[in-house]
Amino acid sequence: MPSATQLLRLAAAATSTFAFLPTALAASLLADPFGSSKCLLSKPELSCSAAAQPGGLVDSCCVETFGGLVLSTQFWDTYTGLEDKGQLLPRKSWTLHGLWPDFCNGSWTQYCDLNRQYDPHPSPNTTTGTPSGVTVPSYQGPTVDTFLKSIGLPGRVMLAWMSKYWIAQGQENTELWAHEFSKHGTCYSTFAPSCFSAKALEKHTDLLTYYGVAAEYFTRLPTYDWLAAKTIKPSNSTQYTLSVIQSTLAARHGALPFIGCSGPRYNETTAGKGSLDNGKTVLTELWYYYHVYGQVQAGMGKSVGADINGGSTSSCAKAAKAIWYYERTPGSERRLPL
Repeated sequence: MPSATQLLRLAAAATSTFAFLPTALAASLLADPFGSSKCLLSKPELSCSAAAQPGGLVDSCCVETFGGLVLSTQFWDTYTGLEDKGQLLPRKSWTLHGLWPDFCNGSWTQYCDLNRQYDPHPSPNTTTGTPSGVTVPSYQGPTVDTFLKSIGLPGRVMLAWMSKYWIAQGQENTELWAHEFSKHGTCYSTFAPSCFSAKALEKHTDLLTYYGVAAEYFTRLPTYDWLAAKTIKPSNSTQYTLSVIQSTLAARHGALPFIGCSGPRYNETTAGKGSLDNGKTVLTELWYYYHVYGQVQAGMGKSVGADINGGSTSSCAKAAKAIWYYERTPGSERRLPL
């Protein structure tokens, strides 16, 4: 388990660990030293453990006590629908979907702080996702990228990274970013308003920190490279087998992620006619699961399986050679520097 000393070392090394952007912890310390540094000497208990319970046993700003099962989620889209506006997908890379806080039992909530609701199109539009929940009002103010720009260099660097790897389909990127923070980022105990100074909240440091840690987890999960190393590459002519994809990713992540598919069900296809396999056949998303040590923004996760609570590990077809991992649409990718 990482010690407080290791956390201090992490903070000291943060600006060099990920050269392309300030780490979430470093950004938080720089922007809000009195709000974030109080946790550096706290014992970083593991979320969902007996020691990480709310009610005075630990400081919920320093140990995640609410959304302790953390999901780093990714998309494989083949187009954005906004290519004419320059909204392009990264070459040889999946894209970031978000960083989600589930409860330890696998259930979840959403839109936990309506004072920090920046989503212009809340979905679902209640705090519980049911008609009995509190209605989430549509946000009408400035887009979240304006908040990042106002922070200065750390915000601009973060924004440049997000514009390459955190890409929406069928909507502006800023709408996806706002949705992810508002729906999910506000539901961590370590991102509660009380964990930041008033000045930091006014500057939207909580946004920068959430986006930073989501980016950190994503960069540690190079799905495209892991699959390509096993000759699983996007193709419009070759299909793949779910169990091979699962074993490849589990070996690299250290635990089995949830693998999501869309498209037709296998038993609706010609190849699967008469089969009982009703899994879908187009690879589209991944959810990597973690428990976390201390603050979520410290970026120190322990891999756990998608089946930790007995849930499903995939929505994809299980039959051999049933999965399509399609190539990107021509003109939909941004070529990145080598």
